Amino acid sequence: MDLATLKALDPKEFLDAADGYRSTSDMAGAAKDRIENEISVAMRNSLSSEAATAAIGQLSELGKNFHYIQIECGLVSTALEAFSYEIEAAKKKLQAAIDGAQAAKLTVNADGSITYPAGGEKDTDGKVPGGGTVSGTAGGLFEGMVAAVSRQSANLDPNPNHRLALDYADEIACALKEATESDEKWAPKLRALKADDDLTVSDKDLADASSDTSGVRDAGKEYLDSLPQPPKNGRPADNAKWWKGLSPEQQAAWISMRPDSVGALDGLPATVRDEANRTVLSEAHGVAQVRYDAWLQDHPEPPRYQDHINMHTGVKQGKEELPAWEEWEAEREKMHKGIDGMDAIQKRFDMTGASDATGANNLPQAYLLGFSEAGDGRAIIANGNPDTADHQAVYVPGTTSDLDSIGGNINRMTNLWQTAHTVSDGKSVSTITWLGYDAPNDVVKDATFTHYAYDGAPAFDKFLDGLDASHSGDSAPHRTVIGHSYGSSLVGAAAQTGDLHANDIVFAGSPGVEVSNADQLDVPKGHVWNEYADGDPVPELGRMIHGGGFGREIPADSSFGANQMATDTDGHGGYWNAGSESLKNQALVVVGKYDDVKAAPEPTRPYTPHTVWEK
Repeated sequence: MDLATLKALDPKEFLDAADGYRSTSDMAGAAKDRIENEISVAMRNSLSSEAATAAIGQLSELGKNFHYIQIECGLVSTALEAFSYEIEAAKKKLQAAIDGAQAAKLTVNADGSITYPAGGEKDTDGKVPGGGTVSGTAGGLFEGMVAAVSRQSANLDPNPNHRLALDYADEIACALKEATESDEKWAPKLRALKADDDLTVSDKDLADASSDTSGVRDAGKEYLDSLPQPPKNGRPADNAKWWKGLSPEQQAAWISMRPDSVGALDGLPATVRDEANRTVLSEAHGVAQVRYDAWLQDHPEPPRYQDHINMHTGVKQGKEELPAWEEWEAEREKMHKGIDGMDAIQKRFDMTGASDATGANNLPQAYLLGFSEAGDGRAIIANGNPDTADHQAVYVPGTTSDLDSIGGNINRMTNLWQTAHTVSDGKSVSTITWLGYDAPNDVVKDATFTHYAYDGAPAFDKFLDGLDASHSGDSAPHRTVIGHSYGSSLVGAAAQTGDLHANDIVFAGSPGVEVSNADQLDVPKGHVWNEYADGDPVPELGRMIHGGGFGREIPADSSFGANQMATDTDGHGGYWNAGSESLKNQALVVVGKYDDVKAAPEPTRPYTPHTVWEK
C-alpha cells in the first residue's frame, strides 16, 4: 500500500459496511428465533399430519440457514471493524509523521521519502551542510541492515535535518507497512467468509464456520485486545457490569470472535449466553460430524458375527462377536463422542411449543446457558428464561452424567417444568439442567470419592450467583436447587463451602450430602426436602462415604431433619416420571406451595450403626 492510497482510505467506509452486515446478522437471528419459537410452535400446536411434520422439518432447516447467515454476517462485520481499527491506527501514525515533518520544514514526497534542506553549522570553508532526500525502512533483516547504515550516515552528517528526516521517513514506512500487512491479512479472510452456492447448510458448512471463527479471532487479536476485557476471575456481578458497559458493536465483536468465552460467563443475560453457546454448539457439531463421517468412510464396518461351532461336537451353537468388530466399534464410539449429546440439545430446541400428555403446558423456549466439549463435556439448558422467571429450579445430575447422556437429564427438567407450570397459578417457571461439573464416571470406581463434589461446588455457587446478577424481574426469584444421586453430594458441598443462594433444596436418591444435618445447609430452616423411593439402593450404599459426621446421616434419615416427601416411583431413576406423585411433590416445592406437598406415609427409621449392613 502506497502513501496516496493510505491517505485516501477512509476507515469509516468499512465501519459503515460493518454496520450493514451486523444489521443483516441481527435480522437473520430474529428470523431464526421467529421460525423456531413462533411459526414452528404454532404449526406444531394446530396441525397434526405427515405434511405438517414435513413442513416443520423444512422450517427447522430454514432456521438453520438463518442461523448460519447470522454467524457468518456477524464474522464479516467484526472482520471489517477489525480492519478499520488497524487501518485507522496506520493512518494516524502516517498523519503524525507527515505533520511532524512539515512542522520541521521538511518535504514529504509522493513515494513517502522526505527531502530535507541544508542546515547546521558552517564548516571550515564557510559552507552550510547540504540537504538531500531519504527513504525510510521498516522491519526485516535486510531492511534493518540498510536502516543501520542510514542511521550511521545520519549520525555523522553535521546537518541535523538529515537525522530528523530519516526519523519521519521511517515512521511513514512503518505506517505503510502496517497498512499493507493489514490489507494482506484481512482480504483473504473476508473472501473466505462466503457460503457455498446452494440452499443447504451442511455439517461441512458449519465446520467451515468454526474455521472462519478461529481465523477471524486469530487475525483480530489486536482489535479484540483493544476492547474492554472481562474481569479476570470476576464475580458474576462484575461480569454483568462489564457486559453492560460495552457498546452494541463491542458486544457483537465479543460474541462473533469469542462465543465460547461469552457463553461461559456467569452473570450475563440468558439471551446473550444462549446466542453465544448456540454458535459454539452448531460449529462443534459440524466439526464432529464431518470428522466422524470421514472416519466411517475410511473405516468400513467389518463383519460383526461368526458362527460359533462346538469344538467337540462340530455343531453350530449360535453366533459370537468377532474381535475385529469389537475393536472397530470401540473406535467408532470414540469418534462419535459428544454427537449424541449435541443432537439431544438440538432436539430440545426443536421441542419448543410441544405439549405434555394432557395436550397443554406447551414447552417454552430453551436457553443454552453453557456448553463445552472438553473432557466429558458440559451443558446447561434452561426451559424458559431464568432472567424473567418467578420460580427457578436448578437440577444437578449424578454419577455417569456427561454430554453424551445429557438427553435423559434434559427430559427430567422438561417434565418438571410442565408439572410446575400446571400448579404455578400463572407464575413463570424456569427449570435448568446444570451439568457444569465433572461427574464421576463409574459408581464403584469414582462415586466413592468426594473430590468430584468439592471440585464442582465453586462453579455451582458461581452459577447461582450469576442467576442473581442477570435476573431482570421486578422481585428476586424463588429458587430451588435439586440434587439427584451424586449431584446431591455436590449440592451439599456447595452449601458447606460457599453461598448457595437458594430458597429450597430438594434431594432425590441421595447417598449423602457431606453434612450430617439439614440445618447445616445454606437455606432457611425447614426448607430441605427429600425423596427416597422404594427399590433405590443408592442412599444406603453411599451412606458411609457421603454421609456427614460421625453418625453418617443421610437425607433419608429422620434424624437428618429434611422434610420427607411421598414417592410413588421405584428405583433410582424414576423420580421425574411424568404424572408421578414424586414429580408433583417436587413441582410444588419449586412453586412454593409447601402446604400441598404430600409427606411420606411414615418417617424413615433413624439410622443405627447396623442399618447399612442390615440393608
